[in-house]
Amino acid sequence: MDTRSLLRTTGTVIAAAGLLLSGCTSGGSGEPRAAASSATPSAQPSPDPAALRPYYAQKLSWRDCGVPGFQCSTMKAPLDYANPGSGQDVDIAVARRQATGPGKRLGSLVVNPGGPGGSGIGYLQAYAGIGYPAPVRARYDMVSFDPRGVDRSSPVECLTGPAMDKYTQVDQTPDDAAEEARLVTAFKEFAAGCQERSQRVLSHVSTVEAARDLDLLRGVLGDKKLTYVGASYGTFLGATYADLFPDRVGRLVLDGAMDPSRSALDLNRDQTAGFETALTSFAKDCAKQSDCPLGKGGPEAVGARLKEFFRKADAQPVPTGERDRPLGEALATTGVIAALYDESAWPQLREALTAAMNGDGAPLLALADSYYEREPDGKYANLMYANAAVNCLDQPPAFDGPEAVRTALPSFEKASPVFGAGLAWASLNCTYWPVKATGTAKPLPAKGAPPIVVVGTTRDPATPYKWAQALAGQLESGTLLTYEGDGHTAYGRGSDCIDTAINRYLLEGKAPENGKKCRGASKP
Repeated sequence: MDTRSLLRTTGTVIAAAGLLLSGCTSGGSGEPRAAASSATPSAQPSPDPAALRPYYAQKLSWRDCGVPGFQCSTMKAPLDYANPGSGQDVDIAVARRQATGPGKRLGSLVVNPGGPGGSGIGYLQAYAGIGYPAPVRARYDMVSFDPRGVDRSSPVECLTGPAMDKYTQVDQTPDDAAEEARLVTAFKEFAAGCQERSQRVLSHVSTVEAARDLDLLRGVLGDKKLTYVGASYGTFLGATYADLFPDRVGRLVLDGAMDPSRSALDLNRDQTAGFETALTSFAKDCAKQSDCPLGKGGPEAVGARLKEFFRKADAQPVPTGERDRPLGEALATTGVIAALYDESAWPQLREALTAAMNGDGAPLLALADSYYEREPDGKYANLMYANAAVNCLDQPPAFDGPEAVRTALPSFEKASPVFGAGLAWASLNCTYWPVKATGTAKPLPAKGAPPIVVVGTTRDPATPYKWAQALAGQLESGTLLTYEGDGHTAYGRGSDCIDTAINRYLLEGKAPENGKKCRGASKP
């Protein structure tokens, strides 16, 4: 169960198809200027604007993706922004769906699904490019990219498929010194695999560098200002961009917001509490359903039964039909967490838990596989590899060793009696990372930027509502839009109130009143 700071939209809308990418030629617009940042988000030096001009002068050569309605290209970016023009570049895969009309084209709307590690191209093709509200798609070219280190953009690679299978099954609630040692060994082997297979890019996949790539993309698209919708971790990317380039901010929507001022330890503990909040909502709903496998009673009773199921799976994994992948506690927990991202998955979770409690772990394993983006043939997308690489570069590790985890366990278990121990131990993954962090936790005020809309969902499992409140308060021009409901993120998920407010902002530039609230469907 490696769920540390995996902040993205639901897995059902991230699935990606293969792409054919084209290269770049010279020409284009959007020449750079020195960044006017109020608070540099990392210790990395600012790049030389003159040395970046050839990159901004690229002209994207678009070609058919093989997916109807979409075009693809490739953009060059410096591997190291402190040394552009050295000949060490990365390829950034880009895709778009042109504005459908009617109405005057407003430019490009760049979208990001989160992660870090989520494929923007997959998100665009599977959801945003066809599922965003029609008035928005009519007026904007819908655009996304795979950030550096992700999927089609010089991807980080770490483990083979069989090795990743073993990694996902390692017990992350160690009961004794031997199990603790096996967990530490697993984290060390994961980190060593990333270093061995991805040494060239591993030091250059930070969010700051991705934000510079985002401005490069703005420039080569020919847009003077960036219009952007970032979901989940994508809000951190968007806020970082706004702080680096406040004078280039157009209309930014940050949905399911992160708090950039929180340390890795605090983020992980907050997220642990967020999943407990989501579990409470699920438990209340489950107790009212005739097919609830966790029985009746309040959330505490339901949570206790779920924890007991995990304990039994730890002692005796449930068969799944795959000899080498029985459903142990780690995979079972990941399957449950995957379904808590979206309340529409609750019926599927009830069915999967019922099957597992009756000796068939395959449905819950399928939920875990969707979370890890594991294909039926045993191949994994690089989501988890990029996720760790970016997180471990953006902030120092949450813990310096197992003893620190043991000290913090009570606070994690207070945040979530069900998930606390596992998520605390999962937070150890950056401790053994081969590359030193280049970023630190700090507020991102983006001084001078126009109004930026920050969206928070009150019972969001992955990005707790207080993070949205914090980010809206840190941004000099932040305006908070609240969805009172369940699930991760709010835009395009069924709330007319939310969609209307954001559509008006994107189409007319009118931000919702700060503090505006939209109510979701009533829950028990």
